[in-house]
Amino acid sequence: MLGPLSGLRVVELAGLAPAPFACTVLADLGADVIRVDRAAPGADVLAVPDDPLARSRRWIGVDVKSAAGLDLVLRLVDRADVLVEGFRPGVAERMGLGPDVLLARNPRLVYGRITGWGQDGPLAATAGHDINYIAVAGALDPIGQAGGKPTVPLNLVGDFGGGGLMLAMGVLAALFERQTSGRGQVVDASMVEGAALLTTTLHGLRGQGLWPNPRGENLLDGGAPFYDTYAAADGKYVAIGAIEVRFFAALARLLGLPEGANHLDPSTWPDLRERIAAAVRTRTRDEWARLAEGTDACLSPVLTPEEATTHPHNVARGTFASVGGRVQPAPAPRFGRTAPGTPNPPSEPRADTADVLAELGLSAAEIERLRESGAIA
Repeated sequence: MLGPLSGLRVVELAGLAPAPFACTVLADLGADVIRVDRAAPGADVLAVPDDPLARSRRWIGVDVKSAAGLDLVLRLVDRADVLVEGFRPGVAERMGLGPDVLLARNPRLVYGRITGWGQDGPLAATAGHDINYIAVAGALDPIGQAGGKPTVPLNLVGDFGGGGLMLAMGVLAALFERQTSGRGQVVDASMVEGAALLTTTLHGLRGQGLWPNPRGENLLDGGAPFYDTYAAADGKYVAIGAIEVRFFAALARLLGLPEGANHLDPSTWPDLRERIAAAVRTRTRDEWARLAEGTDACLSPVLTPEEATTHPHNVARGTFASVGGRVQPAPAPRFGRTAPGTPNPPSEPRADTADVLAELGLSAAEIERLRESGAIA
């Protein structure tokens, strides 16, 4: 394995988006991740073939409801640095894989767990999804157009930004602390708390009276005409983010707008928005993108996910990679000495069971008996 986490051993109890994303981040950076799934396949409404959230790890199938299957997972965890699970509170404990059991066996284990609401609190036991968590965190209400309803930002804010990425950061922080104490600990990542943390700047602006207006009428939510998206002549969009005086001056020159006006004065915003919109409609998206090259006008083409993979800057930086013939985001961030390798395609579900168990010291005959009993895939 390549990358700064080479040598780190992670056991992932298979689940939905946030926990697999956290493990993908760790695997991309070189960790040896073993994904533990059910012995028999079950229905998963979010499962997709060759899921990028299953890349760069080995995949085994174990029936943890059987004594033999549970013993195998416990033995895996005994050798691990990290365990990650994303079940509702209490589920891992009922499986016999709760933190009390595992930390007693492996005191150096970092036990990473992620839920929407957290492990305790009035809502801890209730169902929810990304949209519910960011709603309660105060992260959904500010997003949307003026006079409209809140706009759902995919599931990027809760599941991935405030969820999986926050869990990965927490795991790495606990591993750093373990170097001093020699002890593992539980990392309780809540998507509500992670999404709330992402709104820190917004709370700062509000506290200073710099975010006084309703949704869609402030500086960074599309309320300012110089920080918004506009339709070009071909119906595609450009994104404009010319906040500072010198950047707005460059934008004005690019669009042919009068220079010298105080664009930060909200009283000028309605007229300025009309002027920008009219100017942008005179050319296509890609024509504006070419004209903006080499300037500080802060005008960019709004690309589809597919178009983003071929943008010259992304190509030059290797922002996307071909993994098993499918283009997807490459590992991030960059490292000067310990660069991660290209991710490996996802294994076939449960295909690595025999190899992983052989590493635990089981013979081929023992593995076959476990398979016949249904304890493993």
